[in-house]
Amino acid sequence: MMWRRRLLALGLAALLGATAMPAAAQPLVYLVRHGERLDLPTDPGLSPVGEARAQRLAAMLADAGLRAIYTTPYRRTMAHAAPTAQRLGLTPVVLPARDTEALLARLRAHGSGEAVLVVGHSNTLPAILRGLGYQAEVTIDEDEFDWLFALTPGAPGGAAPALVRLRY
Repeated sequence: MMWRRRLLALGLAALLGATAMPAAAQPLVYLVRHGERLDLPTDPGLSPVGEARAQRLAAMLADAGLRAIYTTPYRRTMAHAAPTAQRLGLTPVVLPARDTEALLARLRAHGSGEAVLVVGHSNTLPAILRGLGYQAEVTIDEDEFDWLFALTPGAPGGAAPALVRLRY
C-alpha cells in the first residue's frame, strides 16, 4: 500500500516539477472509473472486487487534500466514492452522467490549490478530460476498472494540462 502512495507522490512531483509556468485557476483533478460491478441488468452496485478497489482508492487518496468528490447518480459510482468520502468526511456531489458541462463548471469553480475526485464511467471520463483541456485521446475499455488519472492544471497563456495515468 505504501509503495502505491509513494509512486503516486513521485509521479505527481515529477509532473508538477515539469510545469515551469504558474498553474491556471483549475484544481488538480483525480478521475477514476467506478470499480467492477455486479452482473445485474440495471444500475448494478459494486462486486466484492470493485468494493476492494474502492477501499484501495480511499487509502491512496487519504492524504491527497481532496476538497470535493463528484459522482454520477448510479449505484456503482456512489459506492466507489463512499469509502473515500467517509474517510475524509466529505459528502459527494451527485450530478447527472450526461451533464458534462455542469460538472466542468463545478470543477472550474475550485481554485488551483485544491484537489478534487471525479468518479465516472468509461464513456464519460474522456469527455471530462477534454473539457478540462487535455486534448490527447483517452480510451477506457469496458473491462478496465483500474485507471487512476491525475490531471494537473495547464498554465496561463494556453499551456495544456498534463495527465498522469496510474493503475491501482
